[in-house]
Amino acid sequence: EVIKPGNRVETDKLPSDVRDRAMAAVDSFGGRVTIGDVSSRAGLNLNEAEKALQAIATDTGGFLEVSDEGDVLYVFPKDYRTKLVAKSFRMKLEPWLEKSKGGAEYLIRVSFGTALIVSIVLVYTTIIALLSSRSEEDNRGRRGRSYDSGFTFFIRPSDLFWYWDPYYYRKQRIRADDMNFVESVFSFVFGDGDPNQGIEEERWKLIGQYIVSNGGVVTAEELAPYLDVLTTEETEDESYILPVLLRFDGHPEVDDKGNILYRFPSLQRTASSQWGRRKEYVGKRWAEWVGGVENFFKEKKWLFSKTKNSEKAMVVGLGGLNLFGVIILSTMLKNVAVMPGGFISFVSDIFPLLQIYAGSFFAIPLFRWFLLSKKNAEIEKRNRAREQRAQALERPDLSLKQKLLSARDMAQRTFIGSDRIVYSTEKDLSDQDYDARDWDRRFREI
Repeated sequence: EVIKPGNRVETDKLPSDVRDRAMAAVDSFGGRVTIGDVSSRAGLNLNEAEKALQAIATDTGGFLEVSDEGDVLYVFPKDYRTKLVAKSFRMKLEPWLEKSKGGAEYLIRVSFGTALIVSIVLVYTTIIALLSSRSEEDNRGRRGRSYDSGFTFFIRPSDLFWYWDPYYYRKQRIRADDMNFVESVFSFVFGDGDPNQGIEEERWKLIGQYIVSNGGVVTAEELAPYLDVLTTEETEDESYILPVLLRFDGHPEVDDKGNILYRFPSLQRTASSQWGRRKEYVGKRWAEWVGGVENFFKEKKWLFSKTKNSEKAMVVGLGGLNLFGVIILSTMLKNVAVMPGGFISFVSDIFPLLQIYAGSFFAIPLFRWFLLSKKNAEIEKRNRAREQRAQALERPDLSLKQKLLSARDMAQRTFIGSDRIVYSTEKDLSDQDYDARDWDRRFREI
């Protein structure tokens, strides 16, 4: 049956990241792909890649091609993205949701930083008001310490919001880590997020592309630099390779010398003709064979804060000033009876919040520092182990070199060109009866 857009949008059933990764892979191959092409380029498992291709083809008028050996290819029109966006309300809405999410995150960051300025102003204004009231009472010879807050206080919101950058999303920043002062406050207390967000996706992309570059046959030692293999015992039993086999539908094979190699048949069939054997790239030139990608998977360490040292010093100084003021004001409020209805009464009511803010301003960063120290030590350990696996491939011993050469001998990459297509859902069945019957006969023989 010819794939045609239906009433329902099948692509909307896919997770957004799966859809986007699959579409990026389709674009990189020029709109004509196998499931293996998308799986290896996008880092998706084969089932995810197949479902994504089927959904996108259904919604955009894509069609299927079948080769003389039964391989299925998905072919998409050049304007398939335009068709999909026009049909999917979800894809129209997502950019707005992303902007709203980014705006909300920025609002939270600057609000927390602005709160520091507000807290300092409130605390020290209250201290000044109490001292002024005490001085006036001493001059009048009064002994009681019941204070009215006749002191008036007024701050316009615009006086605080001048710290904010209203063109945050419009202007192009020269430095990616540049941030204004109120952002620096949030960065110091809470950090700047996970530096390895989405890195698992990159890991699987590296693994998939490496397998494809090797003609679909690799050794476990070649994939170790991209996986979490820490001990020698783990390397010897090769059980760490199982997640890769499951994701890309691989299986072990034994060569004539007893070496265990891993073949990935789905990644050996491609709609792209750009592949060539490079058996000579074994040993010291392995890093060159990998090409522009890292020859081992490297996690990024967590940064305590992206703020500059000068900004960090200013943040710490103002945070300390605020904490000192809160401590002083706490002592002063215990020794006075505050009349309701005035500024001092208002500060007294919200004072527990000011105390929590001042205390957490240093407690949270201290906790984060210990936590990040532990995380970074673990990341360093994993990175060092993967780097050592990569170095072993650059200087392989005789047995490993023979194993790598054997894998290169077994490498196979089949290009499925237009001349091998015997059936297409784009054409009417009557126009390709002969090809269809011929393909059916060959398929039965296989």
